[in-house]
Amino acid sequence: MTNVAVIYYSSTGQVHELAVAAAEAAEKAGAAARLRRVAELAPEEAIRSNPEWAAHRDATRDVEEARLEDLEWADVVLLGSPTRYGLPAAQIKQFIDTTGGLWAQGKLAGKVASSFTSTSTVHGGQESTILALNNTFYHWGAIIVPPGYADPVQFAPTNGNPYGAGSVSANGTARPTEDNLAAIRFQATRCVQIAAALRRGADAA
Repeated sequence: MTNVAVIYYSSTGQVHELAVAAAEAAEKAGAAARLRRVAELAPEEAIRSNPEWAAHRDATRDVEEARLEDLEWADVVLLGSPTRYGLPAAQIKQFIDTTGGLWAQGKLAGKVASSFTSTSTVHGGQESTILALNNTFYHWGAIIVPPGYADPVQFAPTNGNPYGAGSVSANGTARPTEDNLAAIRFQATRCVQIAAALRRGADAA
């Protein structure tokens, strides 16, 4: 069985919804999936100043925090983050920065990896955030699997991003569209399929 770790940060819930859809799609594709949020770094004062942020933090307290063991366990790693000035959020970057030990042991090499995001506006940095997350995968020696235009859902008006699934939150007022959710489901499923194919190839070699 293929193991999939969906590791994300979400402040007001858009990336969380994409992450849940990714984990569900991975399981539907026959994989075992772990949905994991990274630790919150923002001060309580900042969180409480935004009702949506506070409500989402409180609503997702039961989602387990990501650990390095989740990465070591996984055959597929999906990282999700909102955009902060065209870059991943500090919270997920902090988690990435703890992976040096696994990287040094070669335990992240050869994993299938992909990423997804959410932005406030249509041109708010989706591609740059995904490409920044993917820089991590290059250093790990992972096998980056983008969605590309490999499924009709990628041509939907609210998708069209070959780098990774994304949504537009309209400054936290909008939720991912059904097309956005379909895109991340396709992306997760594709990663599972490719990881399984790689395993079959290795077993046959």
